[in-house]
Amino acid sequence: MPDAILGIDIAKANFHAVLLHDGGEHSRSFPNNAKGFTQVVHWLHNRKVRHVHACLESTGAYGDALAIALHEAGHVVSIVNPARVKGFAQSELARNKTDALDAGVIARFCKALVPPSWTPPSPEIRALQALTRRLSSLIDARAQELTRAETPGMVGPVAASIRAHIEHLNGQIHALQTQISDHIDQHPSLREQRDLLASIPGLGDKTSARIIGELPDIRQFARAKQLSAFIGLSPRQLQSGTSIHAKTRLSKRGNARLRKALYFPAIVAMRFNPILRRFAERLRAAGKSKMLVIGAVMRKLIHLAYGVLKSRRPFNPNIDTARA
Repeated sequence: MPDAILGIDIAKANFHAVLLHDGGEHSRSFPNNAKGFTQVVHWLHNRKVRHVHACLESTGAYGDALAIALHEAGHVVSIVNPARVKGFAQSELARNKTDALDAGVIARFCKALVPPSWTPPSPEIRALQALTRRLSSLIDARAQELTRAETPGMVGPVAASIRAHIEHLNGQIHALQTQISDHIDQHPSLREQRDLLASIPGLGDKTSARIIGELPDIRQFARAKQLSAFIGLSPRQLQSGTSIHAKTRLSKRGNARLRKALYFPAIVAMRFNPILRRFAERLRAAGKSKMLVIGAVMRKLIHLAYGVLKSRRPFNPNIDTARA
């Protein structure tokens, strides 16, 4: 049982920590590197804190290494959606915003709501996540350069520079794709998950690798709908009285990388996945918009992914696991 609460506000170069312990509040800033991780553990020890519940926001990769360091030191760690902390701060009528104040809000949020503990992914999953995120960044960079290459009237040296950069990016992308495939093949559990996901029409090896790298342990989700909510694919309704009645949209409060990874596979699945093709046809016949149909198919696609991963059985078009 934790005997103290630690709220952490993460930045690129440093992190600010607020400790709630024995009725008091203590604050300090640390560098966001291995030295700072050691310092915060010693700081807790010097204040006679044996077991702390640390809480930080899921704001990109800047807090991952710290979260792992605290977990390995024997502390409970929670990583929460920033929207939850923002809502809690608004409930306190907070008027000012600094790193120290934000860390204090996170600490009080943790104490009041006791968010669930986080378990770090295995080393092979962390490596896969790093590789797939780097691949996604390179693909985005290539798309930008391809767009620039189409600019009318571009001078020769600039056009040559862009072509050379595109060629370099192509080489980097190909090398990373090979590394990702080799990495998965070297780990039986990753290979099994990839093969299960790739059995679903619309999900190829590349998308399967991105899903495996971003998903937490599938066993923590009791139902497929919980996984959809984690990714931000749940429908969001906005209605109040008779004057406010907005269109239903995706909540988009979840893992944006997974949503991005599922967009084009959903379009492919509407053509080649028998279950999702029929589902999309029903939605279009009901007059649903193009984007609403794609969002719904993305949600059903991740439901199918949940089904094959949870059952550890390949996709069967005769069983509509999208209803899970």
